[in-house]
Amino acid sequence: MRKFPLNKAFTLIEPGPVVLVTTHDGKKSNIMTISWTMVVDFTPRLAITTGPWNYSYAALRKTRECVIAIPAVDLLDTVVGIGTCSGAEVDKFEKFGLTPVRARQVRAPLIKECLANIECRVIDIISKHDIVVLEGLAAYYDVSRKEKRMIHAVGDGTFIVDGEKLNRKKMMLSKLPPGV
Repeated sequence: MRKFPLNKAFTLIEPGPVVLVTTHDGKKSNIMTISWTMVVDFTPRLAITTGPWNYSYAALRKTRECVIAIPAVDLLDTVVGIGTCSGAEVDKFEKFGLTPVRARQVRAPLIKECLANIECRVIDIISKHDIVVLEGLAAYYDVSRKEKRMIHAVGDGTFIVDGEKLNRKKMMLSKLPPGV
């Protein structure tokens, strides 16, 4: 094996998929791109990494709710565009031609063009590490959408797209929660 730069080690295990997180601060909705996500448990409990450098963070802290919208690869340029501009300066729904859809349990909107959406409530903010722990309240999946491959950020400006799906459910049955 060849030595690998330690300051790039995160690119070897960068989590995914890349998601869009919507918030609503009481006046307007916003979207931020997040590539650092994590499943915490099956309930579902999820986590994202974000902080005050993101315009949406103030709304997330204030309202303690959001939507995690999961885009497919056909939205890659939109996802990157959303992540490279600020909601303080632009209406991202309008700029990127995305359709906000009213959520049922939170004020933040779903994104119609995304493959899936998860309504969430903030249950913890671990400031020391900029981790926001979320509890999923409702989930939606667009079965009619043709493109279903998700995007995974490497962390260096490149992305990996889902490929072939390999099924080992029978082997893992004893470790999976009921109904999965």
